[in-house]
Amino acid sequence: MESSTTYAIVQALTKAIVDHRLQPGTKLAEQRLADHFGVSRTLVRQAFFQLSQNRLIRLEPARGAFVASPSVSESKQVFAVRRMLETEMTRAFAREATPSKIKALKDHIKQEKNALAQGDVSGRTELLGDFHVKMAELMGNKVLAQMLGELISRCALITLMYQTDSAAEHSNDEHSIIVKALANKNEALAAQLMNEHLMHVEENLTFDRKLPTSDVSLALSQAKF
Repeated sequence: MESSTTYAIVQALTKAIVDHRLQPGTKLAEQRLADHFGVSRTLVRQAFFQLSQNRLIRLEPARGAFVASPSVSESKQVFAVRRMLETEMTRAFAREATPSKIKALKDHIKQEKNALAQGDVSGRTELLGDFHVKMAELMGNKVLAQMLGELISRCALITLMYQTDSAAEHSNDEHSIIVKALANKNEALAAQLMNEHLMHVEENLTFDRKLPTSDVSLALSQAKF
């Protein structure tokens, strides 16, 4: 029971961070969160530990827990790792692409377009990141899907801090081009396009951007669990 409760807290806070409702640098007060979730502070601390392992929050002795604020250097390293992983993933996907897998990716891209058209910022952010995880899931590689999920959660913080407004639409267009190459089983082109796509996302980051602030209670009150 305790593990499932801790998991629920981790999921709720992760979603609030990924959906950009909890901002980088926000202090997470144990008692306030315990009251919000109706649990003990021990369970909140357990959730904090798991989130710190995923690099979504940082724990500071005598100060408490804070939503992580990735540095410019760390942000670039995260994208470097993603390029290494996802370029090879794309090659492998192209080799085993089937009509049903391609259709699943095209359906996902339609969802991205709908979120963009509706101005659904949190929805589009989640869908654009999930495209990459979806590829790993369609390959049946649960380990890769989990690793990408964790990296993309960290990227959600990075994009919140540094991404420009026009980047989301470009990402959707580039996803479509990647899928066309995958459908043609053009392994080399698909891998090149994926590498270029991730380079473009990184290039669209504005590293001198001022950071926003947020209120924990407000962020969690807007969530639907």
